[in-house]
Amino acid sequence: MKGWHIHRADRSPRTTRAARPAHPQRGTVTTAATPEQPADVVARLRAAFRAGRTKPVAWRTDQLRRLRALLTEQGAELAAALHADLGKSSTEAYRTEIDFTVREIDHTLGHLDEWLRPESAPVPAHLGADASAWTQYDPLGVVLVIAPWNYPAQLLLAPLVGALAAGNAVVVKPSELAPATSAALARLLPAHLDTEAVAVVEGGIPQTTALLAERFDHIFYTGNGAVGRVVLRAAAEHLTPVTLELGGKSPAFVDRDADLTVVAGRLARGKFLNAGQTCVAPDYVLTDPRTAAALEPLLKSAVETLYGADPQASAEYGRIVNERHFDRLSGLLGSGHLVVGGGSDRADKYIAPTVLADVDPKSPVMQEEIFGPILPIVTVDGLDEAIGFINDRDKPLALYVFSDSGATRERIAAETSSGGLGYGLPLAHLTVSDLPFGGVGESGMGSYHGRYSIETFSHRKAVLAKPLN
Repeated sequence: MKGWHIHRADRSPRTTRAARPAHPQRGTVTTAATPEQPADVVARLRAAFRAGRTKPVAWRTDQLRRLRALLTEQGAELAAALHADLGKSSTEAYRTEIDFTVREIDHTLGHLDEWLRPESAPVPAHLGADASAWTQYDPLGVVLVIAPWNYPAQLLLAPLVGALAAGNAVVVKPSELAPATSAALARLLPAHLDTEAVAVVEGGIPQTTALLAERFDHIFYTGNGAVGRVVLRAAAEHLTPVTLELGGKSPAFVDRDADLTVVAGRLARGKFLNAGQTCVAPDYVLTDPRTAAALEPLLKSAVETLYGADPQASAEYGRIVNERHFDRLSGLLGSGHLVVGGGSDRADKYIAPTVLADVDPKSPVMQEEIFGPILPIVTVDGLDEAIGFINDRDKPLALYVFSDSGATRERIAAETSSGGLGYGLPLAHLTVSDLPFGGVGESGMGSYHGRYSIETFSHRKAVLAKPLN
């Protein structure tokens, strides 16, 4: 099929060293596109799975160690690709994508035997004292992972970690909107991993559509709700289970008792990381008018502390992924009144870190997930109105509460629904490998990270044994 780029290196996964494309060395494996169609790719991986190639724990841990080697040995190449696609600094690329995934691998390697251990279950008396029962995790088969563009390495590789650890064969589809990272991953993954069980498919909508027409045993999609519905409809044709990691407008409630200097610094760091292109970034602030007035100048100072007087010149501030998203975000800058930022440069795909105050809930910036460096402040009378405001809208992927009041925290936990809940610090919950990460309702279904990835990419099988004599 024209436009397909399916990457495969034919070699034994036990003997290949890490590829260094810029300076090929003896023994280095280079990759090339093959004429495989999507059906052929899936059939090849399914044959490997049925042959039992992916099931031994030794194979799983070997693949995870090889993936770790890719990240540690070729991290600079991935960081350069992330800079080309999103203007990410090397520091941010390592912290949020490369090292993040290395920590996920290390956590998985350290606990995999424990997670995979069968778990006994009590047996009712009528089955006899010699009967036993337990559950065990079985890998699902062939998994499809479709990644987004905003964290194009992490959000492809972290699900891959779980799928491999659970013993599956995997097709990974990088985002075409991050072409440099897609190309780097398509080159590096086949040079490190077992290509009989892992395939990288590059391309755009036609390639994704063709992949979705195939039968998989699980589909893991990270992105927006509109495409999530397309994925879910395609999966329904084969009754394929699906994990959807979506987004939404994640609120941040700021109570009047909070230390606003601390709040401003943490909000600014959480919001403007990756130029606001983060699914769990605080989308807007809810607070009372007096607190809002006190918070506004502190947010302005926090932005300057992070990025200087001219964020466009800061090496630590990223860029919008493309002109289409730049134009969409530019159309949202007119809401409320400007506290800081507001500047833009289309040629540079730059939109300044921007805070808007006195924002009308009916304004354009409040009608969709912002997914960019614009932080609106919406005023409410207090906690009751804030809870009502949140509950009147789709369930968010994350909800952040800045309050020292235990009663306030308890009320928000009890009276709202969100994928994750953070007290005092945005984004941090997704860095805890022992917490499930996922949404609810419009913000997604299913979760992963750590042992929750094993649960997502496995079937927990019930087993009962009764001797014959």
